Amino acid sequence: MEEEKTNPNAWMITFSDLIMLLLTFFVMILTMSSMDKKKLQEAFIKIGGEAAGILELTSSRSVANLNKFMKKHRETDSMLVIDHNIITDLLIPTDDSENNLEEAVGNLEKLIDIIDDERGIVISFQDNILFYPGSAKLRKEAFPVLDSITTAIIGCLNDIVIMGHTDNTPTNATKYKSNWELSSNRGLAVLEYFLKVKELPPYRFSVGGYGAARPKHPNNTPENRALNRRVEIIFKYI
Repeated sequence: MEEEKTNPNAWMITFSDLIMLLLTFFVMILTMSSMDKKKLQEAFIKIGGEAAGILELTSSRSVANLNKFMKKHRETDSMLVIDHNIITDLLIPTDDSENNLEEAVGNLEKLIDIIDDERGIVISFQDNILFYPGSAKLRKEAFPVLDSITTAIIGCLNDIVIMGHTDNTPTNATKYKSNWELSSNRGLAVLEYFLKVKELPPYRFSVGGYGAARPKHPNNTPENRALNRRVEIIFKYI
């Protein structure tokens, strides 16, 4: 039986595969080096199933207010997580305002949340911080909180989105026809404070309401429904 002849050029197939792999590798390295580091880390976090967050500053307490926090966050390449123990330090002036608001609504650290997601920096307030139950009228105890956010808005270039959310409990039909209307009116009330009271430029803002359509938790317990009733103030990524 005649032996099969060996192709002297067979090595070129393996060599071309190796060259193609090396080329792919270097293209990937070049692409990753040109990507926004924070966005890349954000993608990795989502792939890994971890929650997104923002800069952890608790140990050093190197940021005294929300305005400085926003500046530091924009200048860092890191995706960080902030300890909720200093949320009140960032949002509420160090005077009687904190005591007045805490007396009115309870533990502020559990009622305010700050996260970093694909939209930007999201400051989320449970509804009773800003409003009375079933109402879209701002409570005066919340004004110092909105004032500190005003300072941060003035100190940055980000556009601002204000979104209202409710739980799935039917609204009082004499005031609002639906949860959509209640959530939208709450967003508008916050917007009007920024525009009419603080005289911020309107072109930086957009506002809306999701009603009960985007809950953070299932609406199956009073505690979860309370978490779903919220207003989000979003500093959009530039």
